Amino acid sequence: MSLDAPAPDPPELDGDPDEYDEVTVEGTDYHRDDLQAFLEDGAWAEAFETWAAETDLDREAFDAAVDLGLFEEFDFFWDDFADRVGYHAPGLPENWRERDIHPDLDSWGTVSAINASLAEFGAEVSRHLKAEYVDWEAEYDAPDDLPDF
Repeated sequence: MSLDAPAPDPPELDGDPDEYDEVTVEGTDYHRDDLQAFLEDGAWAEAFETWAAETDLDREAFDAAVDLGLFEEFDFFWDDFADRVGYHAPGLPENWRERDIHPDLDSWGTVSAINASLAEFGAEVSRHLKAEYVDWEAEYDAPDDLPDF
């Protein structure tokens, strides 16, 4: 299945990676300005095109995510320790039904599909940035005595 929709505008990168529960980031140079420029220069739209061609998210759920500003809440940052572009994907809260946050949200299936799809999109943008745009190397040097697994 694929999604026929225009890419939303890229987010403004201004989150604090140290405050995200799902990631641990070493270092302090997150390359925010570089990543922001890459997103605006095409990385966001290119990754969106790849993701949209493969996602199972339907247009109604996508439009709800856009209406709620979820794509604006993405954050991307350089994770020097892992030599990767890290990301924070937004999601709908567990109390979405009580809060009645959008008229098109009517089932856990839709909410779960949106949350999973946003995580998949964040991963796609992250991979695309690293493969096609990032031109710096990690500065972290692992110790020589790390065990081989």
